[in-house]
Order: sequence, then structure tokens, then C-alpha cells
Amino acid sequence: MEWLLVLAAIIVGVPAAAWLAQDSLIFFPQPLTSTAHLPPHAAPFVVSAADGTRVTGWIAQGSSTPAPTVIYFGGNAEEVSHILAERRWPPLWSIVAINYRGYGTSQGKPGARELEADALAIYDAVRKREDVDPARIVVFGRSLGTAVATHVAAERPVHGVVLVSPYDSLSAVGRHHYPFLPVSLLLKHRFDAETDARRCQMPMLAIVASADSIIPAARSRALYDAWAGPKSWQVVPDSDHNSLGATPEFWRGVGEFLAQVAEPAK
Repeated sequence: MEWLLVLAAIIVGVPAAAWLAQDSLIFFPQPLTSTAHLPPHAAPFVVSAADGTRVTGWIAQGSSTPAPTVIYFGGNAEEVSHILAERRWPPLWSIVAINYRGYGTSQGKPGARELEADALAIYDAVRKREDVDPARIVVFGRSLGTAVATHVAAERPVHGVVLVSPYDSLSAVGRHHYPFLPVSLLLKHRFDAETDARRCQMPMLAIVASADSIIPAARSRALYDAWAGPKSWQVVPDSDHNSLGATPEFWRGVGEFLAQVAEPAK
């Protein structure tokens, strides 16, 4: 009888522990420790969400006015100021990067619904700026942020999309890593990018690592296959989830895609 009690405790306890711990397993908020690395042309950019939460970041102005603009959505352990310090962005483009709730100096606590709603508010705030060309806005997502970027593309007029290490749904990724858990039943933060992708008609570039240990290739391919618009697939050789963004091949692909979509839509 005792072994039955132990088995029951495991069957109930492990999923319960996963349910309680999932926020800390999905989100890894990072503080803003310095701004010394920011380029001199990066200006603070604060957006008020629908519930009054303030999310904070920067805009690095491009060389033209109004400028084509990239809105960047980062990974689950990324404080986004560092992406603005990257010197390989095409100089024509303005780059907007806003930290998720709880990241950097942004207020609040991260969650799927909150991040997706905030992303729409960020897009709307960017589109209203006089120094931004509203016809040439590209959303750029990395890892967790690919679902956020895809949601914006499904809900707003976006000129192009770059997805780095994309996935079709967080539940599908979770089932890969935790096959012993009923992930679909436990997951609060679903990030269902595949459903949004089926509504996206604009060009998309998917960039994946040749050996990604976090996002399985099948999950990236499922999102890619679901994308309704024109799309291209780039594999960065000899790279993993956390290393592909540092390679020349990665930035060559980004630059070529942005050059292709730089002209306003007709």
C-alpha cells in the first residue's frame, strides 16, 4: 500500500510542482546593469500598456527620416539594450527595443497575454512617431520573442518579419523537453505562434541554428510551414541556440532581408 501512496504522490506532485514553477522555467527577467554600451543616438522610449504598466527601452534612429524601423522582441533571458549596441544593423534602419515586463527597468510581471498585448501597444506607439515610416515597419523576434513578433504581424500592418529560432507553440516545445508531463494541460503561457502565422501574408525570414538544443528543428519548421506569406529559410552552420546571432552568416541574412523589404509597400 505504501508504494501506491508514493506513486500517487509522484503522479500528483510532479505536475503540481511543474504548474507552480512554470513562470520561473519560462521567464528569466534580467536587470539593466548599465547603459554605457548603448550607442549615442539611442534615446529612451517608454510605452504605457493598456493596464497602465510602463515598459521601457530605446530607439536608435536610422540615417533617414522618416526611417524604416525594426521592432525587436528578445529571448526569455534577454535584456534588450545589448541588441541596440550591435554595429551590424543596416544604418538606414531605426531599431526599437523595449524590455518585457519585469526585465530591465520595465514594470510588471511577464506573461504570454501581457507580452502580446504590450507588443501591440509598442507597435502602435512606434507607428505614430514622425521619425518612423509607418509603411516600412519590420518586427524581429528571437526565441521566445518569435511568438510575440508573429502575434504583432497577425494583428497589425507589418512590412516584413524576421524570426530567429522560431517555434510553433510553447506547448509543443515543452512536450519535447518534458515528455513525462501533460504539458498542454499545465501550461498557462501558451504562445501559440502557429495560429497567428496562418494569418500572416507579409515576407518572413526564419533563421535557425544548425544544432539548436533549445528549439527543436521540427518546431521551427512547423512554424515556417504554417506561415501564409512568402518566406525564406536560413540555417547558420556550426551554431547553437545562443551562438547563431554572433555569426557573420546571421547578420548577412538579416541585412539582405532588410534590403529586400526596404522599399515601401505599394
